[in-house]
Amino acid sequence: MSASLVPIWPRFVGPVLQALAPGGTATRREIRRSAMDIMGLSEEARAELLDSGMTRAGHRADWAITHLSRSGLIDRVARAQYQITDAGQTWLGQHPEGLTDFTSANRMFGEFWTKGEHEPVVHTGESEQVAITVDPIEQIESGVARIKAEVTASLLDRIRASDPEFFEEAVVKVLLAMGYGGTEKRGKRIGGSGDGGVDGVIDQDALGLDQIYVQAKRYAAGHNVGRETIQAFVGALHGFQARRGVFITSSDFTSGARGYARGVPTRIVLIDGQRLAELMIERRVGVQVKQSYDIVDVDEDFFE
Repeated sequence: MSASLVPIWPRFVGPVLQALAPGGTATRREIRRSAMDIMGLSEEARAELLDSGMTRAGHRADWAITHLSRSGLIDRVARAQYQITDAGQTWLGQHPEGLTDFTSANRMFGEFWTKGEHEPVVHTGESEQVAITVDPIEQIESGVARIKAEVTASLLDRIRASDPEFFEEAVVKVLLAMGYGGTEKRGKRIGGSGDGGVDGVIDQDALGLDQIYVQAKRYAAGHNVGRETIQAFVGALHGFQARRGVFITSSDFTSGARGYARGVPTRIVLIDGQRLAELMIERRVGVQVKQSYDIVDVDEDFFE
């Protein structure tokens, strides 16, 4: 998982108060926008999304607004309207830098959390071990990401241990699950002797006039597909007078193979083992949903 460009939610506490400091009232949406402006968040950071579809910056700003409201530093004075309190003005004057870490947030807001609302997450630094509090929604998404990573690794192990025929069938099923093959899901494995250098074919129309040819190579980790193998696949596609092809491997591709695929006129899509396992999870091929949860929250827009 790549590092986020959005600061941790305690860093939104000061900017939220600063957004309200001039006086008057503002909606939650206005506070979010002003706080992000004060923080100088880039457009890229503002565009980061959680799996739920909400922006990460907006979610963290909301988390700060909620805590400040509970602690009495801001007040909801009317429907969807917030205002800084005298206590909030005083705190901001004493702490113009706001909050910078989770430990400070724990000290400041801990007494206002309901029992069981937060679980400590232990972070080990170079010289000390401290308990920090992370937004529960992001804890859940982080946990889901770890589960996906474990399932991805397990899928790769099983794929690499399967026989070639099973692997070829599996990759055709993945492509059909992705929407290739049209409404009739017309695709099949054709690997074997005399296959002409391809392992599968998928029809893109009812008559099979437009087709995608597939090559599948089940290799162990580290046995990467090289340029020569991709060249041979392109030659096979020419033999079928095909305009496009998909090459899937359970390992990876060399830089030479990727560069060659990008440079040839024939449209070649390369899918390595990591991406194949991710697609299997996304399209529910070889995996099943073990458990699901509904997470509810107040719809602030409903009240504005």
